[in-house]
Amino acid sequence: MGENQMSFSVTLVFLNENDIEQNLLDSTDSQHQKHTLHVSRELDDPSFIINDGDGVCVLKFSITWETECCRVATRSYLITLGCFSILLCFTTQSEFQNFHRRLRSWNDLRRNQSVFHQRTEDLSALEYFQFHSCLSQQQNKLQDYHRIATYQKAILLNDVDFKDKVVLDVGCGTGILSFFAVQAGARRVYAVEASSVAKYAEILVKSNNMSDRITILSGKIEEVSCPEDVDIIISEPIGYMLLHERMLESYLHAKTWLKPKGMMFPTNSDIHFAPFTDEQLYMEHHARSSFWTQSSFYGVNLAGLHSFAADEFFRQPIVDTFDGHILMARSVKYSIRFLEAKEEDLHRIEIPFVFKMLQTGLIHGLAFWFDVAFVGSRTTVWLSTAPHEPLTHWYQVRSLLQTPLFAKMGQTLSGHVQLIANKRQSYDIHITAVVDQSGFKSGNTLDLKNLFFR
Repeated sequence: MGENQMSFSVTLVFLNENDIEQNLLDSTDSQHQKHTLHVSRELDDPSFIINDGDGVCVLKFSITWETECCRVATRSYLITLGCFSILLCFTTQSEFQNFHRRLRSWNDLRRNQSVFHQRTEDLSALEYFQFHSCLSQQQNKLQDYHRIATYQKAILLNDVDFKDKVVLDVGCGTGILSFFAVQAGARRVYAVEASSVAKYAEILVKSNNMSDRITILSGKIEEVSCPEDVDIIISEPIGYMLLHERMLESYLHAKTWLKPKGMMFPTNSDIHFAPFTDEQLYMEHHARSSFWTQSSFYGVNLAGLHSFAADEFFRQPIVDTFDGHILMARSVKYSIRFLEAKEEDLHRIEIPFVFKMLQTGLIHGLAFWFDVAFVGSRTTVWLSTAPHEPLTHWYQVRSLLQTPLFAKMGQTLSGHVQLIANKRQSYDIHITAVVDQSGFKSGNTLDLKNLFFR
């Protein structure tokens, strides 16, 4: 046999719900008969063919990313397919070990080929999915009235785009957007969720009698197989400053399953930023490192770490909200069109800017916010996180300059913002700025993963 094919002698035990409820794990005589298991890997998914003693195929299936399977004791393997499970009992422990080792190597190969795993550190992914698996975090999102109400409004006002259509919900969480799609008349919704909150989504689907309309697919969109192409993709792939958590790339990846001329909700996004003045914020942030100036902290001199602490704190973008009067110029906008954008377009974003100052004063940094648009056949609905709009759980994000810059009204501030994706599911922010008339320069490098919540 080649590296992609294996054969083993096994006995089978079929388990269904009645077996489990009645604790009847004894199988029939026919199940104890020897069978031949052929395992091959021709495409991405391992394929299983089980033949009886006469060489007749009695079962054929594949193990995908969403298939539930595990080792049992020292020489058995349990695979769940829909409403029943199969226990494969190998003749010898060495045969099982050979099977299990090869299966794991194939899974590792698939894992390494996953776009998500190529761009994400394992620890970051673990923390991310653990965080989003908590109902408390799901509740925080669901209680963001402006967010939820805008999504429902966008979907229901454009019900013509959903009626009798097939919908893909990417990162569905508890499934709220899937329910909105059904409310708008969707024929079928495939809701993909990689965290363990998928089990809660399944409970809500069943308790709301929606099992015939909503199907939960447990796994990452980069790794699951959608049963059919879809007419429209819906998602809430948004993080702080729009890009944090890098879920937008998963949203774009979902276009693999989108039909030609299909739709995406949200459809477009705009990142806005503008220079701001806020002496109190700057001094407050600077003072955070004063703890490390102590020369006798329980008899220990901490001052040697003061400069390192100050640098670290200034690398933290600040999540809060503010009054629009602190903005010193009209904002610059960077647009992303999701139907046109590619995943790699988000790996490195460079935004040049030239601001004409509307007031005289110290420029302490740049303030960021974003809008997303749902462009439907009937109407376009906007969800904005601008400082003059209703507050959302995304707030706004402010990035301080290492050194404030003085500018007069009418002068120009030019430079650029670089957003470089990293494997911690976030971005490094590089800001350079110069007051053109004076030549004074400043900048900063910030870590969007390490936010400071004010």
